[in-house]
Amino acid sequence: MSDGIELHVDIVGDGPPILWLPGGPGLSNYLHPVAQAFPDFSNIVPDPRGTGRSKGQPHSLAVAIQDLEDLRQTLGFDRWAVLGHSWGADLALAYGLAHGETVTSIISFAGTGVQNDRDWHAAYATRLSEEPHGAYQQSPDVQRQLIEDWRSFIKNADLLARIAALQIPITFLHSANDIRPGWPAQQLAYLVPHGSYLELAHAPHEAWLTHYDALVHASGEILRAAERKPTRGTLRRCAAC
Repeated sequence: MSDGIELHVDIVGDGPPILWLPGGPGLSNYLHPVAQAFPDFSNIVPDPRGTGRSKGQPHSLAVAIQDLEDLRQTLGFDRWAVLGHSWGADLALAYGLAHGETVTSIISFAGTGVQNDRDWHAAYATRLSEEPHGAYQQSPDVQRQLIEDWRSFIKNADLLARIAALQIPITFLHSANDIRPGWPAQQLAYLVPHGSYLELAHAPHEAWLTHYDALVHASGEILRAAERKPTRGTLRRCAAC
């Protein structure tokens, strides 16, 4: 990275580049099983700074965004698609706002949106024990710093205006049985000029654990249709998933 920190990055497949961003924040990259389903793409799967096999300490949102841009330049890609899950979906949106000219499309998978709503958190806490979870490496200090910084970021006075002007095609993919309510993602799908919202039927937050084939199918459809302009603010359900 530009400050000398080394990030561990796996690259799987060969074709148009896709950057895969995990959630947490503060988790190593757990999206390899999904990325490997797309061998006709160059899948860029980094462990974020301070997690997994990457070096580094707790850091700001601005540093996390710069790491992605440094990675793109180091790998020599002019532009790439970005798929982020959970916190990674939020980071993908922030990266798109900062470096929109480098992003062909975004899949915002199970993101929290630009909110810190009490009702949203209450609904999440009420159902937390119901949800299946994989085993992931976590850095609590990295998580704490980035969450604090994100909550400052979403208070920027011009944030919604900047999102409303964003010209990147964005699909907000949400799991229908996610304990995190999907209304923030729906709001963003209506806000961005080229946004759409798709629900993965019956799936939980970590959909690959229980609905792997459905997730791969939906993600593949979105990635391969990225060059077609989506309908503004559409709502679809993946009923066959």
